Amino acid sequence: MDSSDIDSGMFRPLQMAATKALSCGQEWYDQLNEVYRNRRDIAEKIMKALGCSYDPSQAGLFVWGKIPDSATDAESLADEILYNAHVFITPGFIFGSRGNRYIRISLCAPEKKMQEALHRIEKIKSNK
Repeated sequence: MDSSDIDSGMFRPLQMAATKALSCGQEWYDQLNEVYRNRRDIAEKIMKALGCSYDPSQAGLFVWGKIPDSATDAESLADEILYNAHVFITPGFIFGSRGNRYIRISLCAPEKKMQEALHRIEKIKSNK
């Protein structure tokens, strides 16, 4: 193997995983889509609990929401949730200045963890 070829190919285990995924039947995809649909539902409930507006038609592994006008900025809102509910929500400013009024929730956490995050957030919001 020539040293110039070391970084030119995709990592073999990743190729093997992709091959396996492409050979799965429709049932596997339907099941996986259901998992992410359930997570998205919880993320949208979190957005509502925080008073954020969001586009329900957005696609991908994240739900982006615009923070309410009453919030100072995304960093302050994320800090409030982190320190009071012990839940980390990504403030949009880390992606650039245009994200200052936005937060991002990942759909990669297990449904049980997301449900717990929702309950914690609802608890602190109801105590205000």
